[in-house]
Amino acid sequence: MGPYGASLCAISGIDMALLDLKGKVLEVPCYQLLGGPIRTEIALYANYWFTGGGHNAADYASQARTVREQGFDGLKFDPFAHTNYLYGEDLSSNLALTEEAKQRAYDVTKAVRHAVGNDVDMMIETHAMLNFKTAITMAERLAELNITWYEEPVGPENVETLQAIRDRLNPGVSICVGERHYTRYGIRPVLEKHICDIIMPDITRCGGPSEMKRMAAMAEAYNVQLAPHNPNGPLSTLASAHVSATVPNFFRQEFMFNDVSWRDEVIDHPIEVRNGRLILTDRPGLGVDLVEEAMEAHPGIRKSREGFYV
Repeated sequence: MGPYGASLCAISGIDMALLDLKGKVLEVPCYQLLGGPIRTEIALYANYWFTGGGHNAADYASQARTVREQGFDGLKFDPFAHTNYLYGEDLSSNLALTEEAKQRAYDVTKAVRHAVGNDVDMMIETHAMLNFKTAITMAERLAELNITWYEEPVGPENVETLQAIRDRLNPGVSICVGERHYTRYGIRPVLEKHICDIIMPDITRCGGPSEMKRMAAMAEAYNVQLAPHNPNGPLSTLASAHVSATVPNFFRQEFMFNDVSWRDEVIDHPIEVRNGRLILTDRPGLGVDLVEEAMEAHPGIRKSREGFYV
């Protein structure tokens, strides 16, 4: 993995910890160390909201309405429900979809759009698990449903392939990439080729909050928005929010709508979400401390669970 992979994940955690420590020593929130806040209410989009039902239009629509009722005006989902994400049975071994699976994906997406209305952002995830032809076909079919972005139509390994997809794709379909791009050097060729509209670095992978801030500044020069990837726990959520508070090109931040019941037990102040916005406080550092006893009681997922989308 060279300078990336697991080593940079460790660096990301260290960077996050040092920023939190410095904020607490100086008695200021981390967003003050990152240039000061443009906003302290961070617009979120919901993910993992669909795990309580089956992979069908009716169940998705019902759960999407619950998301909207909770005040969220943005949501994301993978209508293809890839087998190796332990949720659904649609993906074939050659990264294609049957005609039945294509229709199901369209029907599910259409049902969600009708359930939440046209004023809600709707992001489509592919997990880079569709082949070139299938990715293009489904993007074109879903475009009429006013999707906000089409996420990772190809993996991060080959920027030329992403360029080819951008060239073939309806210009009205925005592309979002970046969760597996490490550092500003990793995202640079994507920006230089103008082949994405939104970048979504993950603060636990990209180099930490310091590097995410640099990536956001680089993206701003190309008029590209920031939407931090965050299917993670409360520290990642808060650290990403502190960066999001300070950048002018921020769009939305990912948030786990359904999560483990003990998410807020491992920190001494629960995360406050109001009407789909994360409310940052002026408490020092990230605004929380870890509760070590709760951390030890919940060591994390050691094996897959039936029906759990990862």
